[in-house]
Amino acid sequence: MKIRNLALVLVAVLAVAGCANSSQRPGAGLWHGGRLFIATGNTTGVFYSLGGGYADLITKHVPGYEARAEATGASGENIQRVATGDMDIALTLADTAADAYAGKGAFDGKPQKVVALARIYKSYTHLVVRKAAGITKFSDLRGKRVSTGSLGSGADVLAGRILSAGGLNPDADVVRQRLSLPETTKGMQNGTTDALFFTGGLPTPGIADLLSSQPNAFAILPLNSLLQPLTAKYGAVYLGAKIPKSAYNTAADIDTIAVGNFIVVSPDMPEQLAHDLAKVLFEYQQELSRVHPEGGNFDKGAAPQTEPIPLHPGAARYYSSG
Repeated sequence: MKIRNLALVLVAVLAVAGCANSSQRPGAGLWHGGRLFIATGNTTGVFYSLGGGYADLITKHVPGYEARAEATGASGENIQRVATGDMDIALTLADTAADAYAGKGAFDGKPQKVVALARIYKSYTHLVVRKAAGITKFSDLRGKRVSTGSLGSGADVLAGRILSAGGLNPDADVVRQRLSLPETTKGMQNGTTDALFFTGGLPTPGIADLLSSQPNAFAILPLNSLLQPLTAKYGAVYLGAKIPKSAYNTAADIDTIAVGNFIVVSPDMPEQLAHDLAKVLFEYQQELSRVHPEGGNFDKGAAPQTEPIPLHPGAARYYSSG
């Protein structure tokens, strides 16, 4: 049973019991009874880490509300669950959010009703390969077992686009595995997966653990040569970026492709709550940065730049107040 539906059943049971007047119950008058659920991503990804930290901050600093982060299949699933009311807050890649809002790509003909609280940090695409698989350049992926991420995740969508940009059919020219990051890293370690794509913040815990688990067994390949065909087809949502050598103790910086991240909510969320949720991100940013370094990379000046996703009016009010 969905978490939100379970909560509604419990509310109904309490109402039938008639144990107290509704105005006396904790959370009475608060949106969804004061319980907020945050859709994040795989348990070894940055979305999950930051989502948990954000939930703690909301519980501590937004009076009357208690938040909980949930592991999910990430961007695509997250947006759908917010749009259906099963989740209240979601982290998502900006390209997936744009497709969802417009009803394109995986959401063809089914635009999702979401609005944004903030643009946050950038996610970086990792192409990690097993050296024993003989993959030293992008074209060597042909015929190999390649994990593109959880089905429906933003990482999976972007991996498919990158493979196509490099002249490889993601469903015919590679043996495509749609695995979560924990499943993927296990496959890389035991030799059942030859390469992985994952798009996340720096450092991504699961990637860091993989690289340190078998020193010199894996390599991260550059992807900068594929930026031009990507932007030609999908626009400026994708950026050139570097994974600094300090992120994973590599010999040099690695050129790759990056995409922004958004926090999205339902347009039905009360204005004051959306205002307070945006405020928490920046008033307590130092606490969030201790959960994961990317928490320190949120830029309040850039936060309202969520096009094509409209800002929630409450969030817009927070940013305009200075």
